[in-house]
Amino acid sequence: MSILELSQKRFSARKYKDLPVSDEDLHYILEVTRMAPSAVNKQAWKFVIVKSEHARKHLQECYDREWFKSAPLYIICLRDVENNWIRQEDKKPHGDIDVAIATEHLCLAAAERGLGSCWVCNFDVDKLKTYFPYVGFEPVAIIPLGHIATDCLPNEKKRKSIEEITEII
Repeated sequence: MSILELSQKRFSARKYKDLPVSDEDLHYILEVTRMAPSAVNKQAWKFVIVKSEHARKHLQECYDREWFKSAPLYIICLRDVENNWIRQEDKKPHGDIDVAIATEHLCLAAAERGLGSCWVCNFDVDKLKTYFPYVGFEPVAIIPLGHIATDCLPNEKKRKSIEEITEII
């Protein structure tokens, strides 16, 4: 599958089958994530795989949506606040950008393996930090991951035209 076909296939899945993600699939997805580029190769991130029932319940309290509870596992995407590269000219930290690049690698790898994912950014940050206290790390996103439910159909992809988002000078 080409990267274009993979990008067209991937969608925000909001309902999952009651099936586990295989260790083989998870390892593949994490390896693709690990290979993502980052500014000055800092790799200022951590990805916490939430599989146990106890940890899943805590995470579900941080984003209380019924569809979210159907995922068999979650990945919390964290930014290393001390070690991310900062552009000197304007002091812009690039950690969020780096985590986003790696997270999209994660989502595309999941789609390649026939699994669904969804970016979740609208969660209770303070509650997440209480349940998952990774000192020196800031939560950026939660990715539910699993086999897409049969009745979870993708929405039509509405994208701006190339002409609307680019300029050749």
